[in-house]
Amino acid sequence: MGTIKLIFGIFVIVAGIYLGSELVPVYYENYQFQDDVKTEATLETYTAKPEADIRDAIYKKAVGHDIPLTKDQIKVQRHGTQGTGSLTISAPYIVHLDLPGYPVDLHFDASTENKSPF
Repeated sequence: MGTIKLIFGIFVIVAGIYLGSELVPVYYENYQFQDDVKTEATLETYTAKPEADIRDAIYKKAVGHDIPLTKDQIKVQRHGTQGTGSLTISAPYIVHLDLPGYPVDLHFDASTENKSPF
């Protein structure tokens, strides 16, 4: 009985390490990308940069983080006037992981809205 518990315990530890090695990098890259999107929205709310240029900058950051995102999936909208309006950025994407016996799709949405204080 003790040997079975030992084997089962080792299996659980190895499975946990494997799942962590597959899931942690995906969630970490999402966290970094979402932070980049928020930073971009904060900075670009007060500039006259066109929406297409903001979209290109977000796409470059997604490529840098190995995020499966196309330019068409990134939505950038300005509301109001420059400096007194708001900027909304939405970038939903799906990451597919082929885990043994259980393929999974992780849905992420790096979205933010920055409103001017005026």
